[in-house]
Amino acid sequence: MLRDMPELPEVETSLRGIAPHLANRRILKLAARERRLRWPVPTTLDAAVAGQRVTALRRRAKYLLLELEQGSLILHLGMSGSLRVLPASTPPGPHDHIDLVLDDGHCLRLRDPRRFGSLHWAQPPVESHPLLRHLGPEPLSPGFNGAHLYRLSRGRRASVKAFIMDSHILAGIGNIYASEALHRAGIHPHRPAGRIALPRYERLAAAIKSVLSAAIAEGGTSLRNFVQEDGNPGYFTRALRVYGRAGLPCLGCGAPVRQRRIGQRSSFYCPRCQR
Repeated sequence: MLRDMPELPEVETSLRGIAPHLANRRILKLAARERRLRWPVPTTLDAAVAGQRVTALRRRAKYLLLELEQGSLILHLGMSGSLRVLPASTPPGPHDHIDLVLDDGHCLRLRDPRRFGSLHWAQPPVESHPLLRHLGPEPLSPGFNGAHLYRLSRGRRASVKAFIMDSHILAGIGNIYASEALHRAGIHPHRPAGRIALPRYERLAAAIKSVLSAAIAEGGTSLRNFVQEDGNPGYFTRALRVYGRAGLPCLGCGAPVRQRRIGQRSSFYCPRCQR
């Protein structure tokens, strides 16, 4: 229950883990053992990246962007994807689908048992790619605040949880951290987005920033794993207040945490703390 798809803090942790090993390295080749991911990895990608140097790495929402000299790779981890940096000679496992072989003898290896991840090539500017061009602001950026949520929520009948998970409104908020932020802000996840006042949205924006920052800090304690065989970053499970805790006492008031389906996703909330 606690292991949902990789969310923004997990992707940020992945970025921080691989960046020191890829920055300024040259890609010798792309080795694809399985191209049938969420979208097929085109064979033309192999020639596009071969010989190019990695000039920068960054995150946009839940996408990892590897900027090369003449374009960018856009990587999404899907439901079960993970990344490892390891010697290129390491024998691949059954779910190790893609290697970016580097000029120092290592490779960046994508493991994806469910094959819901994806790898795309984008010409500059990468922000114009169809996967990125309509994304809302980054939740940890200075430009994101409660006024942004309040302005876009007017007249909306959808639940506030579905509203903040809409990537056009806010980039990268997934199921786990939406539930956690709403609990910290004291807002019921099913409340219509258009019926929430500005002061409450200001609390929600602060809660989103707080919970994401804390989760990233927690993940950062195990960045060393990105050069080990398992490659799994640390997650925020020990600090979760409601997600995955149906029937257990709310850590704020002691009332049993409830679970409800909202927008085809399991939502967890405290009926006493959240209104």
